Amino acid sequence: MIALVLERKGELALRNIDLPQTVGPDDVKIDIHTVGVCGSDVHYYTHGAIGSFVVREPMVLGHEAAGTIVAVGANVTNLKVGDRVCMEPGVPNMNSRATKLGIYNVDPDVRFWATPPIHGVLTPEAVHPAAFTYKLPDNVSFAEGAMVEPFAVGLQAATRAHITPGDVGLVIGCGPIGIMTALAALAGGCSRVYISDLSAPKLAIAGQYAGVHPVDITQAKLSDVIATETENWGVDVIFEASGSPRAYDGIFDLLRPGGTLVLIGMPVEQTKFDVPAAIIKEARIETVFRYANNFDRAINLIASGKVDLKPLISDTFDFAQSIEAFDRAAKGLPEDVKLQIRMKTEN
Repeated sequence: MIALVLERKGELALRNIDLPQTVGPDDVKIDIHTVGVCGSDVHYYTHGAIGSFVVREPMVLGHEAAGTIVAVGANVTNLKVGDRVCMEPGVPNMNSRATKLGIYNVDPDVRFWATPPIHGVLTPEAVHPAAFTYKLPDNVSFAEGAMVEPFAVGLQAATRAHITPGDVGLVIGCGPIGIMTALAALAGGCSRVYISDLSAPKLAIAGQYAGVHPVDITQAKLSDVIATETENWGVDVIFEASGSPRAYDGIFDLLRPGGTLVLIGMPVEQTKFDVPAAIIKEARIETVFRYANNFDRAINLIASGKVDLKPLISDTFDFAQSIEAFDRAAKGLPEDVKLQIRMKTEN
């Protein structure tokens, strides 16, 4: 079937490709409706690799997806044909020690859409395990369903932070994951969340949300703002979502004694931070890799109206415009947060 194929670094094609379509007894087949353009997809396009994951042969892109079930396996009882769903793109080895511990996201054998050599879902149909397919409530659109995957990263970060109601948070980096982390932190109990970046347009988008306080670091020193806003105490939790090594310079000066630093952004180069500064404050350091056991909670928050992700969708492209969508995403326009590709014209 036709798909958006990354042929090699810097080269995309909309063309036919052979993809597995056999529905096993525990699988469902999904008619794909909407797919988000993720930063990792774009990075594979522009760089051909992310760390040890290298594109060595043509690969279908896309892993943030929602659609409608068109076939179910013989053992599937919780889903049916016609259900509107979103899909968790990482399928672990169900017998692995990591999976048995409930941390299947760090299973070394996990098969994750659009991560070499696994194909993604920028194609009309996909087969996926029912165990990692989630029904969407009637009031959650396909566009919102395709946002569950990136929002789950923010929710994983908020969960790892062990937020106490009333905590004050800081997110460094106002990209899609940064903004969604701020929203997840508020939903998790933070009373307010500061978010810092160089991009005034992205900060303006984040600032539309009640409880999110943008800090433009081209106009003010972040440490000065946090010191003033917290009366020199520091924030309870910092979420580092920029992936910039520079973000770690003086990062523990922003944190209260006994506070928590959650690492989300993945630096592309070796990064150092001040260990004595962390020890002096007895800071707790947590890390986030994708997500585990929180898709249901992400969907519930969206359906309840407590988290509104629609303002983060900057533009939507038809499937035939997929290459155009990726070229725009690669430009990193300051006003763009999330671009999506719509496989179907109806909602």
